[in-house]
Amino acid sequence: MTDVLNRAEAPTTNEVQDAPAIGPEVTPAKTTWTRDGNEPDAAAPEPRRSTATIRTVDVIRLIGSAMAAVGFTSWLFFFALPLEGALGFVLITYGMFLLLFGILTGFDENRPTVRDRMASVVMHSLAFLLLLALFSVVIYTFGRGLEPLGFINFFTEDMSNAGPLDDLDRGGVLHAVVGTLIMISIALILTIPLGILTAIFLTEYPGRFARFVRTVVEAMTALPSIVAGLFVYAIIVQFGFTRSGFAAACAITVMMLPIVVRSADVVLRLVPSSLKEAARALGASTWRTVWTVTMPTARSGLTTAVILGTARGIGETSPVLLTAGATTFFNFNPFSGPMTSLPLTTFTFVKSPELNFIARGFGTAAVLMVLVVILFLIARAIGGRGPGQLSPRQQRSRSSASRNDDYRFRAKELGIARGTKSSALAPPAPEVPPPAVPPPSAPTDSIDQSTKD
Repeated sequence: MTDVLNRAEAPTTNEVQDAPAIGPEVTPAKTTWTRDGNEPDAAAPEPRRSTATIRTVDVIRLIGSAMAAVGFTSWLFFFALPLEGALGFVLITYGMFLLLFGILTGFDENRPTVRDRMASVVMHSLAFLLLLALFSVVIYTFGRGLEPLGFINFFTEDMSNAGPLDDLDRGGVLHAVVGTLIMISIALILTIPLGILTAIFLTEYPGRFARFVRTVVEAMTALPSIVAGLFVYAIIVQFGFTRSGFAAACAITVMMLPIVVRSADVVLRLVPSSLKEAARALGASTWRTVWTVTMPTARSGLTTAVILGTARGIGETSPVLLTAGATTFFNFNPFSGPMTSLPLTTFTFVKSPELNFIARGFGTAAVLMVLVVILFLIARAIGGRGPGQLSPRQQRSRSSASRNDDYRFRAKELGIARGTKSSALAPPAPEVPPPAVPPPSAPTDSIDQSTKD
């Protein structure tokens, strides 16, 4: 391939010779070769691609394709073919929408861009479908349970003085809220230390036994909740204990533990090994490295692991039914007597044929969702900061510790006893450089004489 190159403009030989001979000999400037873009053989500049996720033309294509797909499917269902059914209508409409959007995009874009646009549309469609399912469940639950949520007694009373035929102005679910908080608190107290310590063992001490434990944890992840409830119930019957909230918390712990261990194990593996190696190089032991380097770095991920385990345990019904029973009154003692939870209370209300009890069941489910959101927000506020992100209080504490360390080091260097204050320990003032003195200028006569020579 032949390139047309032009030599950059440089001073000629005569111009160099005519220049005044002051100082050392002047060398010609280096030659720079450039490509002439006006020549026909020069490569055409590649058009710049837009990195924007959504453009105006894409929105127009989406709207046009959607409207055309709905119209074509409506024509097929109502005029052309004997088709019926909402699910079939939606599926055919979505397929036609993808086809038309791909054709419209192919008119102006190349093949890789068309594939990228199609993949983006499919991913956004799946995300929209998941959000639609989530909001449908939330809106339907709150819509059916809105009537009992309007009574203040629903949040301040239990069901000891209310029956199936009573109106909504009597009875509440406060006993279920208290039972849920007690059970999940005991389960978290048991799960968090065991789960995180097991994850640390799997990460920091690999070996045959660690592989065996990891396999057992992965198998327990798919353990049915009824099996965990039966296991704890068998222990209760074997040793002669009664049903209680503590027994239900143990069953919930069995369900939460593999989730927390598996999630925490994945998070701890993501901690850079260079941080651990740096701590080991400074002489820190394994547990010191884990406590001061690994866990603070993975704190946000460990919080997420605890949240996932809590989400699994707080919605369990069958283990609580087998191990704690059901009750309609308050029970603040988790070691004696039956205790109920919000999911079990929801199940008890909904299975009743009375409309008021069914409405109470949906209201209880709404209270459960609100309680879960509050617990998640509290957990995220406690451990949601990423590695290296300090709160204002932590920043002040670190600054105070740094000043104390600096004072101790200076006292050690100067041989001053601990507890004494001296002006010598004050941080040194920054050194001010002396003002720059200009070099003495040569006499004018000597310069003229050198020029004449």
